[in-house]
Amino acid sequence: MLTEAPKKGGDTRERLLQLAEAAVLEKGFGATSIEELIAAAGITKSGFFYHFKDKTELARVLLERYIAHEEAIFDELFARADELNEDPLHGFLVALRMLAEMMGDLPNGHPGCLVAAYCYQDRMFDQHVRTLNAEAVLNWRRRFRERLDRIAARYPPRITVDLDDLADMLSAVADGGIILVKVLKDKDALPRQVMLYREFVRAVFLGAGPGP
Repeated sequence: MLTEAPKKGGDTRERLLQLAEAAVLEKGFGATSIEELIAAAGITKSGFFYHFKDKTELARVLLERYIAHEEAIFDELFARADELNEDPLHGFLVALRMLAEMMGDLPNGHPGCLVAAYCYQDRMFDQHVRTLNAEAVLNWRRRFRERLDRIAARYPPRITVDLDDLADMLSAVADGGIILVKVLKDKDALPRQVMLYREFVRAVFLGAGPGP
């Protein structure tokens, strides 16, 4: 399918968002200035304010863009896994393996999680942005919980486990793995953590022993 070439204004806006995301992930939102984004994008200050009313609007749009991107990745990943396996447990395990492989293919490790970066400096944002950030985490919980409910209906858990906590655990493992990558300079730490979570999920529903 052919699409219309993006307009120059759209290119500038997207460039600003790319620069802002990289800067926020590297040093936080508070340390990211409008001036540095303007210089990096090669535009005037009025050019920046043509696209964003202020830094608060930039924060909101940046987070919305990041969440949409993450949701699209999970949509595609789970769709591919479902095509390969109709069994809910095995399909989830396939999706987790794909996720680990995707993380392992990143040349320098995962750049970071914008949701986590925002929560570390949440006092800098208005209530709308804080709510948006919380909703992103809850949406990930609902997404994974829906998968786990279908698994539990066919494979009753072998141990007592709260499925909300098990769903949240994937987010916790991912963000913890990103920290390991950054602190230890080990880009494979995150995929290893995802695979360990995968083994825990398998054990919860199938018990110990070799499996798919």
